[in-house]
Amino acid sequence: MTPARERALAALLCAAGAGLTLLAAGRAWAHVRAAGAITPFTLELTGRDLGGAAGALGWAGLAGLAALFATRGKVRTGVGVLLAAFGAAIGYASVASVRTAHVLDAAADKSALLRLAANPSADVTLWWAVSLAGGALLLAAGSATILRGARWPGMSMRYERPAAAATRTPPETDDPSSLWKSLDRGEDPTEPAPGDVPSSRQTSQEDSQADSQEDSQEARRGRSERS
Repeated sequence: MTPARERALAALLCAAGAGLTLLAAGRAWAHVRAAGAITPFTLELTGRDLGGAAGALGWAGLAGLAALFATRGKVRTGVGVLLAAFGAAIGYASVASVRTAHVLDAAADKSALLRLAANPSADVTLWWAVSLAGGALLLAAGSATILRGARWPGMSMRYERPAAAATRTPPETDDPSSLWKSLDRGEDPTEPAPGDVPSSRQTSQEDSQADSQEDSQEARRGRSERS
């Protein structure tokens, strides 16, 4: 696999992981039922209600996606470390958020009636597992970046001029296509390159100037002899 494809795969894992985490954060992770309350009711708790740490880390992972393309070398390796840390933290936050004690405490903070219930019960959905999967994908993307990110191309490499192209090549005036190529390189095709041999037109002009000077000198000598 080429370095560019490796970078694309890591970016895909990062985007998928952050997307799954953000999607799950807004879904219901638990339902708390207060059957023994004055008025029995069911309270729905989303991932944000249970702490919101996973969702915040999902946004951080999404920001890391842009950093994968904007950085290179050791800086990109550092981005990989952050992505791996985000993924591990999302996994931990997802598991810790659905503990029964934590769910009941969060429900009690959200509803005062729940505190009056004798034996509230909590049912956990599978959205926390979706968030856990998103964290695993971010962890995989970060690990791949740590191991292979230093050899991936940067975002601006296609716009950088190779070192060989920095050497100026004189355009071939007889070939019209070479004029367009020189214009693309930012060169002036009418400007002669250093060390160029004078063209035949320049040589003929110099010869004609020398002939005219000799003719004028002979005419002056003839006039001086007649006088």
